[in-house]
Parts: sequence; C-alpha cells; structure tokens
Amino acid sequence: MRRALKIIVRSVLVLALVIVALGLWKREEITRLLAVNSLFAEEKIVGNFSNMEGAFETTPLARGGKAISPLPQGGEMTLPAGTDQWIKDRAITSLLVLQGGQIRHESYYLGTAPNDRRISWSVAKSYLSALFGVLMEEGTITSIDDPVTKYVPLLKGSAYDGASIRNVLNMASGVTFDEDYLDYDSDINRMGRVIALGGTLDQFAADLKESFATPGDTWQYVSIDTHVVGMVVRGATGRDVPSLLAEKILAPLGLERDGYYITDGAGVAFVLGGLNFTARDFARFGWMIAQDGNYGGQQVVPAGWIAASTRASAPTKPGQTGYGYQWWIPKDAHEGEFFARGVYGQYIYIDRSRDVVIVSTGADRNFREQGVNESNIEMFRKLVKFL
Repeated sequence: MRRALKIIVRSVLVLALVIVALGLWKREEITRLLAVNSLFAEEKIVGNFSNMEGAFETTPLARGGKAISPLPQGGEMTLPAGTDQWIKDRAITSLLVLQGGQIRHESYYLGTAPNDRRISWSVAKSYLSALFGVLMEEGTITSIDDPVTKYVPLLKGSAYDGASIRNVLNMASGVTFDEDYLDYDSDINRMGRVIALGGTLDQFAADLKESFATPGDTWQYVSIDTHVVGMVVRGATGRDVPSLLAEKILAPLGLERDGYYITDGAGVAFVLGGLNFTARDFARFGWMIAQDGNYGGQQVVPAGWIAASTRASAPTKPGQTGYGYQWWIPKDAHEGEFFARGVYGQYIYIDRSRDVVIVSTGADRNFREQGVNESNIEMFRKLVKFL
C-alpha cells in the first residue's frame, strides 16, 4: 500500500513538472489565448482595444519619412442635442469631425487619449480596398474578374475555387462562414484563436470546403473573403501587405504615429480587421478617400477606383445596407455618402457633398442590437447638419 502511494505521489509530481514545463514552453501562446478569451469582457474591452499587442502578435506599419500633415483646428462646432447620451449608450471612446480638412470637433472618452492607437476591426477592410485599387492601376493585377486561384493556387479545391476577385471584394463568394462574434464556436472566433495560438490564416481559408451559394449570386458578409483579397495581393506582388500599405497608402498621408497590424503565426497581416491607428490618423485616411484619393496634391489612390469601390455594387437584397468593394453605403444614401465600419463601434463616415469625415471608435458590447448601425449613421448625419 505504501509503495503504491509512493508511485502515485511520484506520478503526480512528474505530471506537475510536465505541466509546468509545458506552461513555460508555451507561456506566450497561453497568455495570448487567455487574453483573446477575455478580449471583449466588460471590464477589459476599452483597455484591450488600445493595447491589442498584448493579445496578438503584431507587425509595425511605418508612417514614413514625410512630415506630419497638418489637421488645422477649425471653429468648434456645437454638438446636437442627444450627442452626450449617444456617446454614453454606444460606449464611444473617440469622436473626431473633420470638415474641409479642419478639425471641427475632437473628444475622447472612457480613459482613452489622442495618442491611443485603437483597433479598427473591419475598418481595415477599406484600407485594403484602397491598396488594391493602386495595384490595379499599376497593372499588377490584370482584372477583378480573374479567378482568385490565378494568384493563389493554394485555394484550388477549396470553397473559393471558382470565385473571382470581384466576388470576394463584394462579399459575394458564397463561402459558408459563421460571423457570429457572440458564439464561442463560430468561425470568426475560431479564427481568432488560431491567430492567438500561432496558426496561419492562409491554411484556415484553404480548409474551408462548404458553400451556400454560387459565387456572385448572393451577398453575405464573410470576413474571410477579405483575407482572400490579401492572399491575392501577396500572390500577385510577391510582397507582404504591411510593406505595400505603408509605401503606397500610408507614407503620403503624413501620419502622426506608426500604426501596426495584428498578424498570424506566420507573420501574415490580419487584413480583415487588424489595423491600429490614432483617431487623427484614421481621419487622414478618410480625408484622402473623400478627396477622390488625393492628399496634399498627390494622387494616392486612383479616383476611378474610389468611385467604383464606394458604389453599391454587391448583390444585396432590397432594404439592405449597400456594399461596394469593402465599403458600406447607407440604404438611403445621398450622393457621396459611404462609410467603413468595424464591430464594437468603429467608423469612418464620409459625406463628400459636405466635405466631411467623421471618425468614431468605441467599445460597444451591444453593437449587434437591431438598429444600432442605422442609429449611428443618423447621428453622423445629425452632426453634419450642425456644422
């Protein structure tokens, strides 16, 4: 009996040592996984969204050597009634209103500050769209009607085999992908854990085998489509997205701070939602888009691509918000009105008719409630009317 007890004790000690050793060996991955699992917790979400490097691997986005471009302070606007309540209800962390290239309002909430680099989530998709337009103009990519497998052979035999670049830009690939952020076992959350544990998104995309519709027939928001756009960019250029984006989009803007991308375990940028910048630097990008791709006299993105990508071209159903090439268009949009949007309340709203760009970041855990996006757009429109 005593001998058996000694054997059990020794076995437990050996097991404990193995667990400790494994924990030390995989400490970083375990730490990141724990951080991801609590990323959206009520008491942590605001701080996490300003410090995403604590949960994921990242790569820097150099601002380039250009002097910081001015965003002059214009006359302070009067905020419309109800703004304070909206800021509270939607857990807004920053609000910046730019008109004619001048700041008409800038404010920060919930302990955030102007120097914070906030996660933009799916606002990042619109940055990739701008880069894609530059590569199209340069002739690196022949046509948006090329099949994605022309540039990404890894996707042959996957659910993306047969989809065109236009299909994935339009979120009309027909690929089955569960985008429910509130479901632990959804595809989007599994993908987050893959990144945290050092897995690769290229293989994640290639492993998707099921489709619910023929490519081009049906619009359904599928974030992995944007990763496939990034795969096409890398396949066509032989370069990584961060260096391309920094060179062709960011450097001409005269940003205040370097940004950074979340990456997967292979160092591949999380192009569908991993960009982190300050509110002012988001505004500089938005202002460039609002000016037909021109910034400070330099044509950064072709004007024709801006027009095409911000037009509702996806096969959405009547009554749905419109979608272009990784940009959103309100259901009742007037000419020149469109926006980039990320989960939990991230926006770059553009009204070209009034020369306005509005940036808002947030930590809105109720962003999925019915009508929230529509009410946010109405608030932006109300702000525009008060300029």
